[in-house]
Amino acid sequence: MPDSVPADGGDLPEDATIGASLTIGVAVTVPEPFGSAIQDARAALGDPLARAIPTHVTLLPPTEIGAERLPEVRAHLAAVAAAHRPFRMLLHGSGTFRPISPVVFVRVEEGAQECRELEAAIRSGPLARELAFPYHPHVTVAHGLAEEVLDTALVEARAFHAAFAVPSFTLSWFGADAVWRPWRGYALDAR
Repeated sequence: MPDSVPADGGDLPEDATIGASLTIGVAVTVPEPFGSAIQDARAALGDPLARAIPTHVTLLPPTEIGAERLPEVRAHLAAVAAAHRPFRMLLHGSGTFRPISPVVFVRVEEGAQECRELEAAIRSGPLARELAFPYHPHVTVAHGLAEEVLDTALVEARAFHAAFAVPSFTLSWFGADAVWRPWRGYALDAR
């Protein structure tokens, strides 16, 4: 398994039990040094979520499932990964979802179509669900902060530039401590 794919996290997250529900998400992890640079920028803006959420491009937003459904979900994610190829991602420039949502983000300039295809495939079968907003691949740099801070984030993020290969996506879980933890990686393997 490539280094960019997290190690096997066991059968269940440490605070999940059979019969319980847990919140999962699926994302493309932004690799180092870019991931830390965005977390540092978020922290400098006073974003309280800066260290609780690894830097990522969401493919499946927070979704609650029963722990007993994990084998079905894992099989589904493995099948999706096997049907898609690795791709290149370019993050550059900034954007915002204001006034609809108080979010400033770095734009996905290259790799957005591949993210859309992965998102649609992942959000099917056992993970089929409605979204609150249309899917738009991005990397959040500020969320829910004062308007003037969001304005600053929008200006500062314009200069951000990162290019990297995307060999996998990651299943993460939301802990009782309100921290997202990468749990299992799925290598994109279509030939």
